[in-house]
Amino acid sequence: MNTNRQTAVMKGSSSPHAKRRAAITAQKLIRSAGFAAMASGILFIVIQTIHPADILSSVTTGRWAIIHCLSVAMCFLGLIGIAGIYARQVEEAGWLGLAGYLLLSLFYALTMAFQFVEAFISPVLATEAPKLEESFLGIVSGTVGEVNLGALATVYALTGVLYLLGGLLFGIAVLRTGILSRWGAGLLAVSTILPLLLSSLVHHPYDRIFALPMGISLAWLGYSLWSERREKA
Repeated sequence: MNTNRQTAVMKGSSSPHAKRRAAITAQKLIRSAGFAAMASGILFIVIQTIHPADILSSVTTGRWAIIHCLSVAMCFLGLIGIAGIYARQVEEAGWLGLAGYLLLSLFYALTMAFQFVEAFISPVLATEAPKLEESFLGIVSGTVGEVNLGALATVYALTGVLYLLGGLLFGIAVLRTGILSRWGAGLLAVSTILPLLLSSLVHHPYDRIFALPMGISLAWLGYSLWSERREKA
């Protein structure tokens, strides 16, 4: 009798209806990516507003460690978020969308590597090799340190180019498709060129304010993707 009951339970759990409920679909994954984009955009805003000064005395503080750990998470969530945004409109975005997506993804990947170094390696360097760490900080602030870091400064400068071109192309592509928020897409395209246009007026670290619209646009597009309602087949 117990055997029959267990068999019935097993059959019920493997019914088509149960399988449909438990299945991981592309729609669910893309919608979850919208949440990741929202989280990445919000973290981007928070990080810019409370980031400590890029000086040697800040590197060994708890605030420095927390901010750069959050930055690693922001980049990781950003990679997932823009992948979902692109996947939602991959056919409509065309080559322009693909180019923007690849450039913006590479920006997040390289930035995540730099943020990892600043979170876990820089505090050690600040104690054991302060001149080396000051030179590393000089890459961000635009000053020249005593230690030659080779191509590292060039790679960091490359992230700025990727940010500019990737955000601009991706924002225009999303705007053209008209699937997600046009305001969010337009803000993404505009916000990435703001630092280039106003860099001569505002210098580091006050130029961080120009990154706020970028965070807002990413969170906006993420919400548009997460809250999107699709017709049931």
